[in-house]
Formats: sequence, structure tokens, C-alpha cells
Amino acid sequence: MSTHSIKLFSGTSHPELAKEIGKYLKVPVSEMLISKFACGEIYAKPLKTVRGMDVFVVQTASSNVNEDLMELFIMIDSLKRSFAGRIHVVMPNYAYARQDRVATPREPISAKLVADLISASGADHLIAVKLHADQEQGFFNFPVDNLNTNKFFADYFKKKKIKDLVVVSPDAGGAKDAKKFADLLGANLAIIHKSRPEHNKSEVTHVVGDVKGKTCVMYDDMIDTAGSVTAGIEALKKMGAGKDIYLAATHAVFSDPAVERLSKAGFKEVVISNTIPVPKEKQFKGLTVLSLAPLLAKVIKNIHEAKSITEVL
Repeated sequence: MSTHSIKLFSGTSHPELAKEIGKYLKVPVSEMLISKFACGEIYAKPLKTVRGMDVFVVQTASSNVNEDLMELFIMIDSLKRSFAGRIHVVMPNYAYARQDRVATPREPISAKLVADLISASGADHLIAVKLHADQEQGFFNFPVDNLNTNKFFADYFKKKKIKDLVVVSPDAGGAKDAKKFADLLGANLAIIHKSRPEHNKSEVTHVVGDVKGKTCVMYDDMIDTAGSVTAGIEALKKMGAGKDIYLAATHAVFSDPAVERLSKAGFKEVVISNTIPVPKEKQFKGLTVLSLAPLLAKVIKNIHEAKSITEVL
């Protein structure tokens, strides 16, 4: 089955990623008319036929998450009503992923609501990267491919050939994933214990594990305001960690004041993926952005050809 029978579309949230995926697939990004009425309502339609075709729509959750979602729903609906064969949503950063449970009384489970809305729009399949919790795959009534980035980041750090390496989980909740990452690197694990008095605020209580004199890689799924990781690096320094402390995370949300905090924190290098576009004004010295386009292109190709994606992860 040729990749030329793939139709690749992009919303406005991350067109650069869609173009790069298309480059690896040797498939152009198909034309989709996306515009707004004077009142702000979104309009979208494919400019060429998609009847019976395998359609992949790239739309991530960026800084305009609510508009990104509404645009996605309308794009899916237009493709469904144009008789697309299968509609695959490629959402590297899944919207509202952190609202995945009722932690205190009367809270919504917004991640489930978004799943319902994507389904109601007419999608058949979701490709996400590093969901906040693996169980979120169960929110959907269609197949979900949740791509793990452990090997993706491990391949990068292996090239550095770092000695006396310790992988540090910035909280207890991420310890299981950090342990898998540490195993790939042949490194030990340390865990930072913290408390959250309120949203986007954290307080480090203590560090479990031997970090004295070690090169540390703090490993997390997301950097939002960077409060947790900057508090974490201070804790590691107090515990006598080596001078080189790295930070690696899949989703760079970079809400204010993240860039200011990271610029001053003293990390040797901050390594992120491009699940979310990072504009020039949010880029800083020591930031490395790794592209997921080659991985996503391989996954799309295997899905289109009805092959397993396990071999490419």
C-alpha cells in the first residue's frame, strides 16, 4: 500500500510539524480552507476529494487550546461529511490531559469530555504522545495509540556517554516512568518528593536516592510554569549533585514565568520535544528541541499499511 494514498491535513496549531511529517512520508500537506467569520466562528473544509481515503489530521494543543479544539472538531466534521474513509487524529499534546480524575469533590473530568467530543465529531482513531496517564486511553470508544518517548530521549542522552548518571523523577507520580527511562540508560533512579498546596505551585520536601557528585537528568512528561523543576534543581544542588544537571520533558507548555525560571535555573541543558510549537520568544540559551516528526511519520506509515507500530517505538 503506497503512502501516496494518505491524505495529511494540518490545523493552525502546529503546521511546521505537519509539513515535516509530510516530508518524511513524501506526502504533501493537503489543502484545507480554514477561516473565521466576523463573529469569530470557525469554518473549515478540504479543497479536494477525500472520499474513501485514509486521512490524518495533525492538530496539537498549543497555547490557544480551546480554539485548537474547536478547529479540530470542525475539521473532523467536514472530513466525515466528505466521506473520508478513516479519520486519524494526530494530537501530540492531548488537550486537558491533566484533568483526568476527580481529585477533590465536584471536579470535572475534562480529559474524558474532550475524548467524547473528538469521538462525536467523527474521528476513528487517536495518535497521542505521552498521555498524562496511560488509563486515559480508556476514555475513548475507538483505538488510541499512546506513543511513549522514553526511547526517544534515551537515544539522545546515550550519545552523550555521560558517566555516573542518575535519572531524577520530579515527583512520586512520575517515578515508574522515570525508572523505565533510567533502565534504558543503565542509570540509577532518584525521586523528589513534593507537595502541591495549589495549582501550578509545588514545594519540595526531600530527595530519595543517591545524587551526591552525580550527573542528573530530571525527567518529566511536561513543563508548564517550571515551578516543580526549578524547585527540584535547587533541592538536587543542596543534596550535593554534580555540576551538570539536565532537564528532559516531552511537552513544553512554557506558561509564564517558565522561560524566565528555566533561563536562571542553571540547567546544563533543557531537552524537549516539539509536541507543542516553541516560538522564538520562548527559546533560550541551553534549550534543545528534538523533532518527533520522523517517529510520527513511521507510525502513520505503519498504521496506513496495517502494520504494528511497536517496532518503531
